Order: sequence, then C-alpha cells, then structure tokens
Amino acid sequence: MTLPLNEQRAFPYLYRWDRQGRKGQPCAVDARAKVMNSCLVRFPDGYTMVTSRNALARRKDIGAA
Repeated sequence: MTLPLNEQRAFPYLYRWDRQGRKGQPCAVDARAKVMNSCLVRFPDGYTMVTSRNALARRKDIGAA
C-alpha cells in the first residue's frame, strides 16, 4: 500500500502480526496502556483495534520523524 508522504508520517508504524488480515499495513497508535503492554491502533481506512505493542514496528521507509 502506497500512501502520500503526509499520510506516511501520520501512520509511522507497521502492523507485524497476521491478525484480522492486517499484516504489513501502516498504522498509528492512538492510545497506550501499561497494562498488558496494549495499545489502540488506527489504520488508514479508519479501522481501529486494541492489540499488543509487540505487534508494532517502526516504519523504515519514511525516515526519522
């Protein structure tokens, strides 16, 4: 999925796990919690879900923010 540069910066993470067909898609963290290392992530199509922060990786294709 190729996003415009301004949207790439808005979604600085990649979803690494194969859950709900979202593996490899860019996402943004809307909220983090210390309990169970969880976070609320949002995808460019508006879909949100709560997942482990271990499922996220920083995107390398957009450089340092």
